[in-house]
Amino acid sequence: MGLSSSKAENKKITVETIKAMKKSGELIASLTAYDYLMAKILDGCGIDLILIGDSAGNVIAGYDTTLPVTMEEMLYHTRAVRNGVTNALVIIDMPFLSYQCGVNDAVRNAGLFLKSGAEGIKLEGGRQVADIAERMVGFGIPVMGHLGLTPQSINLFGDYKVRGKMNKERKRMLKDAKILEEAGMFSIVLEKIPEALAKEITESISIPTIGIGAGLYCDGQILVTHDMIGLNEDFNPKFVRKYVNVAEEMRKAFNGYIKDVKNSSFPSKDESYLSSR
Repeated sequence: MGLSSSKAENKKITVETIKAMKKSGELIASLTAYDYLMAKILDGCGIDLILIGDSAGNVIAGYDTTLPVTMEEMLYHTRAVRNGVTNALVIIDMPFLSYQCGVNDAVRNAGLFLKSGAEGIKLEGGRQVADIAERMVGFGIPVMGHLGLTPQSINLFGDYKVRGKMNKERKRMLKDAKILEEAGMFSIVLEKIPEALAKEITESISIPTIGIGAGLYCDGQILVTHDMIGLNEDFNPKFVRKYVNVAEEMRKAFNGYIKDVKNSSFPSKDESYLSSR
């Protein structure tokens, strides 16, 4: 009881499933994963969509921005996540410079992600990526958009503040959402924009919006898993709800292990292979 029909029947989530969820009013639950075990747990819980985010550069590699993330790194994460997923839709962030250098390179790189197990890709930006997205969709590659705060453009923005507050930027974002829809994208992530603007965009297009710091009125929500489980202690924005403090639980376990090793209480007799005599 209480589970969506797709989850209750344990069916594979597809791009068409995600699009249909907007029409039916069922909200889309999304989280990130970068490795097999995390992906397997998320999939087992019935998550609708797993994003292999280039946020891996921050929470896995410790980069200050997502800009250093490479194709090779993201291909590795794609293969690892794919091995843990049966039902969720798996989407991959295309890293910086994997699609900005021309349509041919963009399509080829997107194809490499699909060959590695992704079921669609995500591009940051508005009208400037519309032609690329349209070409990809034409070749059978599902594309998700990303408007608002786009981390790959941090050097242009200069900060991670809320986007879309000014009327000119608001109007451009509304137009960009329509352009991305017309290019054939199946959904759009809206990051760190005013709730009212996210609501306006969501109501103006037929494809789903998935919010992160965009308020309640999107068609779904996404967070970085490492943030919402309290593993990333250095990142505490307003929009992240922390459901557990995994970092503290890990410290308790590690400290307990160190103590037990030091005082010879680990391993015990039951944890050792004894002689048969």
